[in-house]
Amino acid sequence: MNFTGSHILTIDQFQLADVRRIFETAERMEPFALRKRRTQVLQGALLGNLFFEASTRSRFSFAAAFERMGGAVRDMIGFEHTSFQKGESIHDTSRVMSGYVDVMVVRHPEVGKVHEFASATNIPVINSGDGTGEHPTQALLDLYTVQKETKTPVDKIKGLRVAIVGDLRHGRTVHSLVKVMALLDRLDFSFVAPDALQMPAELADLAQERGHKVAMTESLDEGLEGSDVVYCTRLQEERFATAAEAARYRGSYAINRDVFERRCKPTAFLMHPLPRDSRSGAMEISPDMDGHPALAVFRQADNGIAVRMALFVLVLGVADKVESTAQEVGWYVPKKFGPKDV
Repeated sequence: MNFTGSHILTIDQFQLADVRRIFETAERMEPFALRKRRTQVLQGALLGNLFFEASTRSRFSFAAAFERMGGAVRDMIGFEHTSFQKGESIHDTSRVMSGYVDVMVVRHPEVGKVHEFASATNIPVINSGDGTGEHPTQALLDLYTVQKETKTPVDKIKGLRVAIVGDLRHGRTVHSLVKVMALLDRLDFSFVAPDALQMPAELADLAQERGHKVAMTESLDEGLEGSDVVYCTRLQEERFATAAEAARYRGSYAINRDVFERRCKPTAFLMHPLPRDSRSGAMEISPDMDGHPALAVFRQADNGIAVRMALFVLVLGVADKVESTAQEVGWYVPKKFGPKDV
């Protein structure tokens, strides 16, 4: 893949060699992501962060990644303060923004709308989630986390038992995750969800066509048995027709320390794209997992900075210039970002 000037819209556009190149670049970006060094490689560049759906991590992560390389960010949040309210089309919005910024990150509640933004511009557009469709950069940082947790280069990862738990029907993060993990060698997938919220058949079929094992179950104990990787995702309440319909499934697949340690391998680790729902009766990951060495969710979130930095320098064609303005940082940076970090 020629990254320079390219859109990042779907995992379908990548081969394993492309993923390896992103991860090699992300490893080079880690000192900058961890605030050990700083670079001005994107000084003067502008990012348009266009988020038409709620976000904390993705919006701040993209912004932090861009600004830590010397760039500046302009945010557009929600529909209510935009010219969409006046009937402006996606095409016109995208084309106008192209004259203002150097790259756009777009989140939209409808599948396919980010692709419409990309079709109207020659500047790079990065998909930060389109409805129940995909979230390709989340999948990349998730797989990068698997590479780091297993200490295995991505093109050497094989034979893992991967349990994916929760709302698999509506969760775009797990849709992209299955696609990117399907590029690996001989995985054993366990999709754990109620029948009504199971992984879409086309994604299960894709994994099988690529030579992976696939099992579907409603049983959490059965689904976690012998797992190397557990990936939990929240109930996507905003995708349901009514709150009452969503409430039927709340708290169905809470993972606590007991079930994790009884069913998973001793070397297993637990991932979640966040946010995890901390309301009573809804917690996907129990608080008793906090501080557990296997809880990788915050390491996972931190990894997003390096991966998104890598994507920015690749699509803007400056990956080979990052070191040219590199310096040590002069401000306080803690050794651990969180008091419970392992």
